[in-house]
Amino acid sequence: MGKAGGFLEYPRVNPTYRPVVDRIQDYHEFVNLLSEEEIRKQGARCMSCGVPFCHWLGCPLHNDIPNWNDLVYRGQWQDAYQQLEWTNSFPEITARVCPAMCEASCTLSLNISPVTIRQIELFVAERAFENGWVVPSPPAVETNKRVAVVGSGPAGLAAAQKLRRLGDSVTVFEKADKVGGILRYGIPDFKLEKWVLDRRLKQMRMEGIRFETNVNVGEDISAKELKESFDAIMLTPGAGQPRGLPVPGSELEGIHQAMDYLTQSNMYVAGNKNHDEIIWAGNKNVVVIGGGDTGNDCVGTAIRQGAKEVYQFEILPKPLEWDKPFNPDWPDWPKILRSSSSHEEGCHRDWSVVTKKFLGNGSKLEKGEFVRVEWTKDANGNNQKMMEIPGSDFTVNADLVFLAMGFLHVEHGKLTHDLEVALDERGNIKTNGKYSTSVQGIFVAGDAMTGASLVARAMSHGREAAEACHTFMAQVN
Repeated sequence: MGKAGGFLEYPRVNPTYRPVVDRIQDYHEFVNLLSEEEIRKQGARCMSCGVPFCHWLGCPLHNDIPNWNDLVYRGQWQDAYQQLEWTNSFPEITARVCPAMCEASCTLSLNISPVTIRQIELFVAERAFENGWVVPSPPAVETNKRVAVVGSGPAGLAAAQKLRRLGDSVTVFEKADKVGGILRYGIPDFKLEKWVLDRRLKQMRMEGIRFETNVNVGEDISAKELKESFDAIMLTPGAGQPRGLPVPGSELEGIHQAMDYLTQSNMYVAGNKNHDEIIWAGNKNVVVIGGGDTGNDCVGTAIRQGAKEVYQFEILPKPLEWDKPFNPDWPDWPKILRSSSSHEEGCHRDWSVVTKKFLGNGSKLEKGEFVRVEWTKDANGNNQKMMEIPGSDFTVNADLVFLAMGFLHVEHGKLTHDLEVALDERGNIKTNGKYSTSVQGIFVAGDAMTGASLVARAMSHGREAAEACHTFMAQVN
């Protein structure tokens, strides 16, 4: 259980960040790893609760957090990694990009500060790679069953790894030029450097997984051909349909979906494009509409590109400002104000702001017109209805606007049409509750099934869907 009374002896220690003045000059990761001594102390703080909320409520992967915390405290690093790998396909990735809901539900978060679970996970994963404990794990027995995985994001990669280790032959189809989906082209390098992803993909290839890039399933290979060539199909294309902003002037040049911007930026960082050929924020006034992670990533990217001013507007009210170390909504995820590393780098943030229209000179964007709103709440305290505040209109000079208002559902194109899979009322691919679609032999996992969610949740679904798919193929001759 870590050290008896360890949480009383050792305070929580957060990792430090590289100085702002340094990190905005490049795209390298900004978080500094804690020392081995400090990580062991943090492991010692774990109480090994009788009911570990971090394990069953906070973590979509249901990582056995108390167990590997104890192993870390005792310095049993390889055992800690083995415990971590049993439930998490890619801990070196989740430890970098997960919001750490496990920490919010840590029992210590009830009245003091939680264990630094995410930093422990990252330290264990990196130590495993450094010491050669992360090795290819090809199956001992081949099933001779073939599975096509469509999409190479977190759900697709997790499903592919699980299926292959169960003995199935796996081919992953990716429409982009490189494997990784949102991990490659959605998350900026300053949060997830791509060598981290490539290191894992090398292992997966050595296990026998085949990756086919620049293949748009439904166009470059037909649904009919896919069905005839494989025993089962796993759909993991993500929730690619972004939410639009239907206001006057939305057609002006300079208004872009956030993911288009982030994708092009990541391609530039990888050396694939010149910044004169892509959306570039250098010396421009930038407005980001949407206060979530995608919007925050746009902020950090625009600052690194040398933006003149960066504004970020959120339609919802400003959350509760909370400066205490414990969780006011324990064990649930707290509804409090959070500031990302990007906000620390320089950004004008505002809340309860609605976009009225965009103004331009000819076809070129010049300004955005906005208005402040007031929200009424229902009996449970949830935001219910908004009303414009008279006289609160204001304008902001804008050369670029990035729409980061979330995603609606999986893209409805030739793939979903030709496979004839049913959709639910929200436009996601419908399942029977066990990852099987309306068409026998076709499974779905991740955001294509749930709508946009967390990387860790997509990985969890990928692993579970892989087991369902493997069981199906074993039962069908």
